[in-house]
Amino acid sequence: MPLTLFDLDGTLVDSAPGIHASVRVAAARLGLPEPTSDQLTAMVGPPLQDGFATVLGLDLPDVDRAVAAYRAHYAAGAMFDAPLYPGVPELLAQLRSEGQLLAVATSKPVEFARRILDHVGLGEAFDSVHGATLDGRVRHKQQVVARALAEHPDGAQPVLVGDRAQDVVGARVHGLPCVGAGWGPARPGELAQAGAAVVVATPAEVPAALVALRT
Repeated sequence: MPLTLFDLDGTLVDSAPGIHASVRVAAARLGLPEPTSDQLTAMVGPPLQDGFATVLGLDLPDVDRAVAAYRAHYAAGAMFDAPLYPGVPELLAQLRSEGQLLAVATSKPVEFARRILDHVGLGEAFDSVHGATLDGRVRHKQQVVARALAEHPDGAQPVLVGDRAQDVVGARVHGLPCVGAGWGPARPGELAQAGAAVVVATPAEVPAALVALRT
């Protein structure tokens, strides 16, 4: 059966509100200036530790403090400020009706990912869910893609659907094409420049893109 992997943040759900609020709380706890709009956007997608280090310029001890403050606020409820993108349930239902294997591969801790999926009614939509570990040892996209592929060794012609450059890069490490989710928070041109096989504007366009890549 064909295997389709999905990123979570910015692909299945619009998690920006909860992430932005939690980043603001973490910055305030560390006495940092209010993050800019561009900084907040850049925090959606990459591993949390990497975002605080590269986007906000924190050193390792402060990264650990920021992650702790972020997760406390996020786990207390901000994670659920992440509505489904329109058309996502219909997309998943169509792919399932076609007999595809579906898995989530996210840089978000897997515990949080499962809670969000349950909250938006997608807890049973996927054959497996793969994400980061809370200790940060597994957090990069290529690592979670590797876990998803290992879980489904018989999955045919795997493809990743994701919304940021790191999704494209993480898929390419394993020889997978990436369908760029153009409805997410990526900057204009980001997905194409990263090497996405195709960029689509809506979830409704994903099935045709998958067919084209697998033909």
